[in-house]
Amino acid sequence: MLPVQYDTLAWESYHSWSRADPWAQIDMSQARALSTFTPVSAQCGEAQVVVAVKRDLFGTGRLIQAADLSLGSSGCKHTSLDAAKDAVVFDVGLHECGSTLQMTPDSLVYNIILHYKPTPASNAVVIRTSPVEVPIECHYPRKSNVSSKAIQPTWIPFSSTLSAEQKLSFTLRLMNDDWSSERTSNAYQLGDVMNIQANVNGENHVALRLFVDSCVATLTPQRDSSPQYAIIDYNGCLVDGRSDASSVFLSPRVTEDSLRFTVDVFRFTADPRDLIYLTCHLKVTAVDQLPDPAKKACSFHKASNVWVPVEGTRDICNCCENRNCGPTRGQPGRVNPWGSWASGRRVGRDVAAKQDTQKKEVESDVTVGPVFIVDAYMASKRSLGHQSQALEVPAEHGDFSTTALLVGLALMSVAMVLALALTVVLLAKKHSEHNISTL
Repeated sequence: MLPVQYDTLAWESYHSWSRADPWAQIDMSQARALSTFTPVSAQCGEAQVVVAVKRDLFGTGRLIQAADLSLGSSGCKHTSLDAAKDAVVFDVGLHECGSTLQMTPDSLVYNIILHYKPTPASNAVVIRTSPVEVPIECHYPRKSNVSSKAIQPTWIPFSSTLSAEQKLSFTLRLMNDDWSSERTSNAYQLGDVMNIQANVNGENHVALRLFVDSCVATLTPQRDSSPQYAIIDYNGCLVDGRSDASSVFLSPRVTEDSLRFTVDVFRFTADPRDLIYLTCHLKVTAVDQLPDPAKKACSFHKASNVWVPVEGTRDICNCCENRNCGPTRGQPGRVNPWGSWASGRRVGRDVAAKQDTQKKEVESDVTVGPVFIVDAYMASKRSLGHQSQALEVPAEHGDFSTTALLVGLALMSVAMVLALALTVVLLAKKHSEHNISTL
């Protein structure tokens, strides 16, 4: 194994061969006839490998033909020629050309072989060079970022181990009227406006842009429970604002990793419970990734009767009107926010990180609640009902009260009759005694 040169952390271009690449290893042990001036050099990028082969492969001054070189078991041909360095250049994806991937406890290792098969000259009786196979390896640490800075296209660092999960922290909060702090009360009245702020904390990730993919209101913390009402749907369409509400996303953003929106307070009409839970599906993309119909934040502006995005061109919101922006509400088949990155060379590195791990890292459901909704009309109706009930309480004992009253009146009447009779008797007796004394 020949000594390995070392290069900067971020891949720049194959022109920096003289500097070293910490992740590239070239095994020259099988090519004893090769010269010692390192005719083959490799640079391992975040999603590709660049191999440069000097045409003076054997250091004899006899230049080889570029067509006699190929890379990998698939036999990939060179992608360019560097006339200044008289070199043949292969610029391929890590997963291309029949490369293989091995995983060690600490590294991801991509293996690919450079083949030199000389074509017989016009005089096929003799041959002056021998075939050569040069194994090339790209080593990547499994537990740290491969790049020390953003690379174009910007790459979200990942790790193939479970320790990478939950690096992104998603939050959903109810904010006060001026958005300066989190609201201390979770009670609202009909007619109020809820200020809701979604955030993501990406720790050491490159700059991220946050989207609210969907948001649904329910009477329980389970987002699939019934009844339910969609506030945001169709990959970022604030559909509540399309009805009789004025709900909107706030634009411009305060920061890319935060998104604010307002919702006119409501309650479920067919249920007596005065509370709701809000469950929103949050996801992120790289800041330099342009918004599209699957990654957007669109509000309906009633004054102009159009859908308007927080960022991006208006055409990305067209699907909000016809309600056909692809899979929604976090169901199977959801558009992967890294879908556009998963093509071409990006796939090679993604093999090491399982798709479910990626989804856990870049999107999540967040629930806030219970949010208590005070309906003034229903409250007053219940208050009147309680008063009516209080007035009716004595009626439950009406029979007893009426009987007692009648008995009392009867006793009073008897007492008055007896008193009157007694008075008459006494007066008659007195009158009789007076007549006798006169005689």
